[in-house]
Amino acid sequence: MSEKRIKYKFIVMPLDYLWNVTKEIARHEGKVAAKNHMTSSMTEKYGTYYRIISILADLALVNLAGYIAYLLTKWPLESIDFHHINSIHILLINFIWIYAAQIAQLYQDIFAKDAIPTVKQSIFAFSLFAISISLLIYLVPEFKLSNHLALYTLCLFAPMLFAGKIAFLLLRRTHRANLIEYTRIVIVGAGPIGTELARIMESKSSMGYQVVGFFDDKPDLRVAEVNILGSVADCIEYVKMNNIKEVFCALPDRALNKINTLMREADREMIRFKLVPDVKDYFKKNVNVKMLGHFPVISPRAEPLESISNKVFKRLFDIVFSLFAIVFVMSWLLPILAIWIKLESKGPVFFRQQRSGKDNAPFWCLKFRSMTVNADSDSMQATKNDKRITRLGAFMRKTSIDELPQFFNVLMGDMSVVGPRPHMLQHTNDYSELIDQFMVRHFVLPGITGWAQVSGHRGETNEDGAMEKRVEADIWYLENWSMWLDLKITFLTVWQVLLGHKNAY
Repeated sequence: MSEKRIKYKFIVMPLDYLWNVTKEIARHEGKVAAKNHMTSSMTEKYGTYYRIISILADLALVNLAGYIAYLLTKWPLESIDFHHINSIHILLINFIWIYAAQIAQLYQDIFAKDAIPTVKQSIFAFSLFAISISLLIYLVPEFKLSNHLALYTLCLFAPMLFAGKIAFLLLRRTHRANLIEYTRIVIVGAGPIGTELARIMESKSSMGYQVVGFFDDKPDLRVAEVNILGSVADCIEYVKMNNIKEVFCALPDRALNKINTLMREADREMIRFKLVPDVKDYFKKNVNVKMLGHFPVISPRAEPLESISNKVFKRLFDIVFSLFAIVFVMSWLLPILAIWIKLESKGPVFFRQQRSGKDNAPFWCLKFRSMTVNADSDSMQATKNDKRITRLGAFMRKTSIDELPQFFNVLMGDMSVVGPRPHMLQHTNDYSELIDQFMVRHFVLPGITGWAQVSGHRGETNEDGAMEKRVEADIWYLENWSMWLDLKITFLTVWQVLLGHKNAY
């Protein structure tokens, strides 16, 4: 077989073969999107075609990276031999990328998605791809791909992929409005709920809604700066005449008869009807809604760590990171610090203190002893220029080295690497009486470091509002947890340890 023919088989054949596969994937996603239109407000013009182009572009980059990597491993070029290339392996690599990207949802809502989710999904997809290729090499003897070739391919593909995504995001920024087909809607009820809903839709164009106007029976609202299109009774006729497919009802509960009538008329005319309940007096932010039978159950917050898969990922990260810290840092640092602590002051090397853990269950928290032995350690918080702190203790507290033994707490399952910092039992009792939602932070495992700490909320809490800000940051972490966030907090913690922190004493 000629060299030209083999090159064609290496690069072009996989793309040609996968054209039909990608079209089938896009067609299937289109059907799913149509089926789930009730949960999606926005459609993308020519979305299927752009999705196919995105898939093929990424596959082209995978194959280009593999081709360049092959040339690098066979340098100088005179020694290149294409005869032993296995096209099945090439196709398998392409399929692995497609399914890694599908798991990461990289090709879904490519115009509606913001930049940060796109980058995160790209990183997730590449990580799955790299792990899958590595596992194939080491676990499947028939998959004969040299380590150098795989490494070069991944190292080349990563910058190509992210450069392509960044270029796409930059190009999309100027054409995004033309690529998204907005859903025109009307809102029934021009009171505080309806006007707030309209404001949110208008301020977040990526949601894909265009508010045409309001329907309300209160005549005094017509003189305000609200686009009142008519009374509630006029709503259905208006949307029929103007080809509007969705109605959002923000009427108060006392207008139950109007709501039921409007709902029946909308169903009769095949107009989607969405009810916006007034729960602002109960919940001041995003809520989590689940269905129990036909009853909607509203939770005041989302808790990502209630998911089993998220718990598993976080626990694996805790175990791996803790073992790394214990083996490569504490194994040599512990004897040095133990001798130094003993020489400087009498007392044990480790300081054990009961603190509040998950679900407010007490546990013994470990630290290197940084103070002289005293009777106030379980009730009095450390302060600036605290005379109880030893010279070595001041250094350890400034660099957070005193917290290192808590990696043993992490291995035992009492703590996590990242989470709200645990407080002394007495402080938990005191703050729970003074601060609203203080106990919410105990829904997750306490951490060696946390979002509050890297955000600057550490040290003493004697200033007005200091503890409230810390609690607010801890609850934000609980509601917005992701593996990416944990990695970010860990990196920022290491960075702050190297630079020092003004509130660490």
